[in-house]
Amino acid sequence: MSKLAQLRAMFALLAVLVLSLGLTACGDDEGGGDSGGGGSSAIESNPDNKATTLTIGSKNFTEQIVLGEIYSQALEAAGYTVEKDLNLGSEVIALESLKKGEVSGYPEYVSTALTSFFDVQPEEVPADPEEAADQSKTEFESENLTSFAPTPFASANAVGLLTSTAEDLGVETISDLEGKSEDLALYGSPECRQRVDCLVGLEENYGLSFKSFTPVEIDLRYQVLDQGEADLSILFTTDAQLGQENSEYTILEDDQEVFPAGNVVFVTDPATVEEAGPDYQETIELVQSELTEEVMQELDARVDIDQQTPEQVASDYLSEAGYVE
Repeated sequence: MSKLAQLRAMFALLAVLVLSLGLTACGDDEGGGDSGGGGSSAIESNPDNKATTLTIGSKNFTEQIVLGEIYSQALEAAGYTVEKDLNLGSEVIALESLKKGEVSGYPEYVSTALTSFFDVQPEEVPADPEEAADQSKTEFESENLTSFAPTPFASANAVGLLTSTAEDLGVETISDLEGKSEDLALYGSPECRQRVDCLVGLEENYGLSFKSFTPVEIDLRYQVLDQGEADLSILFTTDAQLGQENSEYTILEDDQEVFPAGNVVFVTDPATVEEAGPDYQETIELVQSELTEEVMQELDARVDIDQQTPEQVASDYLSEAGYVE
C-alpha cells in the first residue's frame, strides 16, 4: 500500500471512530484549544457565523498556501464568510498586512516570529514548541496581537543525508556523527555559517567539525546529495521529497534539541477573536491537530511533486481526516 493510500486509510479510520462516538467539532466544550490531536471531529456549521467575514492570509510558498487553504476551507465549513489572500510575500509583509487589517490572520513559524520580529537571537529560541509558542504569544500581545496553539509539525532546519549513507555510517541522530563528521562534506544555505540551526549549532553545541562546508541555494539541497557532492545537507523537516513513498533521504534526530522550534501558530488580533466568537480559534486548532510532520510532508508533496493545487490538497485533507463531508 502506498503512503498516500495509508494516509487515506488512516484518516478514514479516524473519521469512522469519531462518528461512532458521536463527536462534534466547535461545540465540544472539551475539544477546542488543544492542538495535540486526539481524533478528528466533523466541523458543524454555525449560522451565527455567517455575518462575520474573515480574510485568511499566508506567505508565498507551498506549505504556507496549503495551510491558508486548510484554515480558510475549515472556517467556511464552520459558517464564516471567508476571503483569501494567500500570496502575501515575506513574514514582514504578512505581519504588516495583519496590523493594517488587510487580513484577519495568517500562519507563522514561531522561530521566525521570535527572530525576525522580536530580536530574539536564534540560539535563545526554545527547542520546546510549547515554550516557544508561549514566548511568541507574549511578544505578539505586546503588539496588540495574539496567537493560537502551535501545530504538531515543525518546519525547521534539519541535517539530512541519503538513507544509504546513513545506513553505511550507522547514524540516526546528530550526536551519532561524533568521530565521523571530520570525513564528511556538509552543504547548507548561504546564511548557515551564522545560524544555530545550521553550522554554528553543529560546531558549538554538538562539538562537530566537518571536512568542508559549502553554501548552496535552497533548490539545490537535494541535488548535491544525489550527485554525491555532499555527504550531509541542511534540509527542511517538511520538505516534499521526504513525503514520498520509499524516500531516499533520512533526517537525523536533533537529539540535544539545539535547533529552534519551527512549529506554526496562527497569528490574529484580539478584536477579530472577540468578533468571530469561539468557533474561530476552535476550528483552526481542530483542523491542525492532525498535521504531523509526516502528514505535512505528504501534503507538500501532493503540490510540489504531484502538481495538485493547494486548494484541492486542502479539500482532500479536510475530507480524508473527517473534518468535512
